[in-house]
Amino acid sequence: MKAYKNYNKQDIQLLAILLFILVFIAGCASTKYIEDYQAIVKKVKIDSIRKEYEEAAYTYVQKDIKPIEGLGINVGIYNIFNTKDGKYRKTNIKPLGSPPPILDSTLVEISRSQIEKFLKSKGFFNAEVTSNIEVRKKKAKLTFTAKTGEPFMVNELTHDIADENVKALYLGAKNKFTRLHAGMQYDEDSLSYEREEIYKLLRQNGYYDFVRPYVKFSPDSNQNNNKVKVKLIIDNPIDSAADKHKVYTIGETNIIVAPSTEGFTDSITLNKRIFNRIRFTDLSGKFRRNPITRYDFIRPGEKYNIDNEQLTYDRLYELNIFKNVKIDYLKNKDTASVIDPVILLTPQKRMSNRIEGEIPFNNATVGFSLSNTYTNNNFLKGGEKFQFQVKGGLQSRFIDGKSIFSDIYQRDFSVGASLTVPRLMVPFINIPVMGKNGIPYTTFSTSYLYALQKDITIRRVFINSISYDWVETRSKLHSFTPLNFEYRFGSVLLDLDNQDVINNLYSILLLGRKDVTLGMKYAYSLNADKLLQNKSFIYFRGNIDIAGNLLQGVSTLLGNKNNPENDEFGKVLGLPYNQYVRPEIDVRWYKSLGEESQLVTRLNAGIGYAYGNSTDIPFEKLFFAGGSSGVRAWQARTLGPGNYNRAEAFTTTEARAATFGIDQLGQMKIEANLEYRFSLARKFFGGKLNGATFLDAGNIWNISPNEAQKGAHFKLDRLGQQIALGTGLGFRYDVQFFVFRFDVGLKLKDPQFEGDEQWVIGKFINGGKAFKANYYTTHSPDRYRFVQYNFGIGMPF
Repeated sequence: MKAYKNYNKQDIQLLAILLFILVFIAGCASTKYIEDYQAIVKKVKIDSIRKEYEEAAYTYVQKDIKPIEGLGINVGIYNIFNTKDGKYRKTNIKPLGSPPPILDSTLVEISRSQIEKFLKSKGFFNAEVTSNIEVRKKKAKLTFTAKTGEPFMVNELTHDIADENVKALYLGAKNKFTRLHAGMQYDEDSLSYEREEIYKLLRQNGYYDFVRPYVKFSPDSNQNNNKVKVKLIIDNPIDSAADKHKVYTIGETNIIVAPSTEGFTDSITLNKRIFNRIRFTDLSGKFRRNPITRYDFIRPGEKYNIDNEQLTYDRLYELNIFKNVKIDYLKNKDTASVIDPVILLTPQKRMSNRIEGEIPFNNATVGFSLSNTYTNNNFLKGGEKFQFQVKGGLQSRFIDGKSIFSDIYQRDFSVGASLTVPRLMVPFINIPVMGKNGIPYTTFSTSYLYALQKDITIRRVFINSISYDWVETRSKLHSFTPLNFEYRFGSVLLDLDNQDVINNLYSILLLGRKDVTLGMKYAYSLNADKLLQNKSFIYFRGNIDIAGNLLQGVSTLLGNKNNPENDEFGKVLGLPYNQYVRPEIDVRWYKSLGEESQLVTRLNAGIGYAYGNSTDIPFEKLFFAGGSSGVRAWQARTLGPGNYNRAEAFTTTEARAATFGIDQLGQMKIEANLEYRFSLARKFFGGKLNGATFLDAGNIWNISPNEAQKGAHFKLDRLGQQIALGTGLGFRYDVQFFVFRFDVGLKLKDPQFEGDEQWVIGKFINGGKAFKANYYTTHSPDRYRFVQYNFGIGMPF
């Protein structure tokens, strides 16, 4: 049975390597599938163009004749599925991978013309571009050579704006946005930018009828010495009775909710009641007025402003209760300068039920978890989201010849509910309406967790909290939990007379306490809105969890004294309380390396420190390392702390078997990741297949002065010996709304060993079987795994 498992694992690894080689070779051998008169474009060169324009000019080369970037895996996949009898298919083409760039003289000419137009738009009015094609052994090289001449410079800027009010508005605001100035190189992109900014400026100041074609530019290059005059023209509307642009004011607003998710019927009866010049008509009968009108920023009596219109769109969609939002305007029949907004809202499905499951497994264990989440997105008819979740799971060890569930060593069950209200609900304080950058939320939540580790512990935790989330800007998010109450009570099933248990599993002892936690939390994140974009930016998230200070004050007032050194803890209502501070940071640098590649570096660190009434932080506040978003060569909660080695902690097989599956946790964590992301196949079974290579480092430690666990304490002079290193490859299957992820992590350096023995990569390359056999002899029933597989949904970070 053991040999059969090893054979399968080696087979899978060998198959993966062979498949990669096969795809790579298939991509390199594309020329054999084309006709004799065809050629594949292998290189495109832009010649004699200033360096700052080369990259932009290359984008005008037609996509179908651009060489494929990367290792040609896109083409290799295409070749495997779209060739027959040694030639490319003409019909029944599978949408997998990308076809090779076959030379097409028509596309070459289009590319040449587009590059030439691009150069003229940048002020090189006399530019001429020629193309040259070199073909050798069915491989083509394209060269586009430009004679640009000297660029034309703007020597004079003038304007012709007929409407004096528009003229005054533009001249008063242009210094805030204009890119046009005398002495600049002529650039049509700058002219387009100016046109767009003028359009926005007028639409922000009441000019509802203003459209972009009113703005024109007239360049005059009939001068000597490569000079050009540029005139800005803003026309008046032809059909305007006053021969000028009109400023509109917002009048009476109608907000109408459709009767069902199907939309509006032909007949609509409006509500007769108008309040603050807003008529709210709910044909569905499922919505309250105030929560909807709160996020209508098109206010009666104010000038029309396109920004307020867009803001209303964004916030009404963000409420997540409408599948369609449409805003129209009716010109008032009585007052010519007034427009009456009509906001049409189509509700989306109110309730949903989601069932999710996962199967975590490795060479030694298998398990599953199943959850059911009920969601009501309009619970109290005001966009309140109510969620109720039930989740359960178990984990079992493999035993030869027995059912996979014959040795279940862990069971988990949790139930939780939350109510999220789309505004800040603060008692006794009048909070002004927020929402310019995002909707604020107040969340009330409660949950209960039960976890059983066979013959080890029973863990029970009851948590209640109130949280406020708000948006400072689109990129700056705040979350504050002023009240977080936790009541935990558990049991330790291990033999606590065993000194090995006390010394090496101190975290388990925390579960035997019955105590309370009353504290607060705060979190701040920067640039979370950019995480799914291929841009260069820095992401930051910092949070801090503080508990016990208020209870200590109350306890002191009540005359209670505490002395943790003698196990005499201060109590509230007869229960000891936790007092600690736990900060954590996550800093990442995302660097775009092109259209479909990105480099990501990350540092994640945290520490939990108990003081005052406590000597240890609660079990749930401890850190773990490893897993699909950490050091991926280790299964979650199996790395560290420090140089911790189970064979040294528990010297007998029976002791290790009795403590199998216990989480390896610590009071401090440092993890660092370096990941390079790239494209593998643009078309892959209806989605995109992307790849990643990564290097991970990190560990967890204990910092408590009374820590007796061998090798687990943080020591700066041993940091190099206590850091774990792992590397690996990953695949990401992107189907637009979901990213399915598979990572294979390989251990490089394992801190549970000493000296040069830590570099286990040498054992993997040479003598892996002997090393694993020897490890099993000394660590039975634990087995050593060089490779760890990680499945997940979404990016790791």
